[in-house]
Amino acid sequence: MRIWKFDLRIDDLQIVEMPLGAQLLTVQEQGGWPRLWALCDESAPIRPRRIAMYGTGRPINEHPGIYIATFQIECGEFVFHAFEEVGA
Repeated sequence: MRIWKFDLRIDDLQIVEMPLGAQLLTVQEQGGWPRLWALCDESAPIRPRRIAMYGTGRPINEHPGIYIATFQIECGEFVFHAFEEVGA
């Protein structure tokens, strides 16, 4: 097991390829961009995960998924909330 870092975009929905069963730990800003950290079994097969981001005050799905984290960019000027969409 290792903790892996995944680069994200500021985007409504994106697919992130990671080992099956990876435990999503947090999303934070690093170097001006959102990054996702996950505890991964390196021997597990790679599978897609759906990550959704919602800016504060923006419309959000009735069932946004499993909450991951809230993070800020540009010195707190923009605040986003990351969720994993499940069963989509």
